[in-house]
Amino acid sequence: MSGPIVAISGGLAVVLLLGLSAFFSSSEIAVFSLQKDWIAQQAATGERRAQVLQELYDNPHRLLVTLLVGNNIVNIAISSIITVLVASYLSPGPAVVATTVVTSFLILIFGEIVPKAFGLGNAQEWALTVAPPVRVVERVLSPLITLFDGITTRINALITVETDIEKPYLD
Repeated sequence: MSGPIVAISGGLAVVLLLGLSAFFSSSEIAVFSLQKDWIAQQAATGERRAQVLQELYDNPHRLLVTLLVGNNIVNIAISSIITVLVASYLSPGPAVVATTVVTSFLILIFGEIVPKAFGLGNAQEWALTVAPPVRVVERVLSPLITLFDGITTRINALITVETDIEKPYLD
């Protein structure tokens, strides 16, 4: 492919991936900011999204691992794409600096800070909205999530007395 086509397709990929990063970040803060009792009350109404949210919330460590694995995959992909694009225009030294600055700025603003503010400000409705797609991600990435879930559970058992890393979110 020629330069402009690669740049345009790379730019579109970065925008799409930033959207996914925003999804994972906003989902994390929305779900973990909710009270357990509220989730249980919503699930008791029989509403399907609330029931899915309750099922996800019943295993908070796996839920957290799912969201972090998804977010890290897309953020690393963003960095990789930006690196390829920038490296085609700059020599290695400046390319590393430019890639680090651009990627950090984009991910922090559009993949972390703004989405987390949105997720926190709209926690109840957003958590219900994202629960079904998060369940799909959890199932699609299940082997990878199971691997990281197991590894982190074992490491947490070795380095702390409390193995529930998400416990502060749930109290």
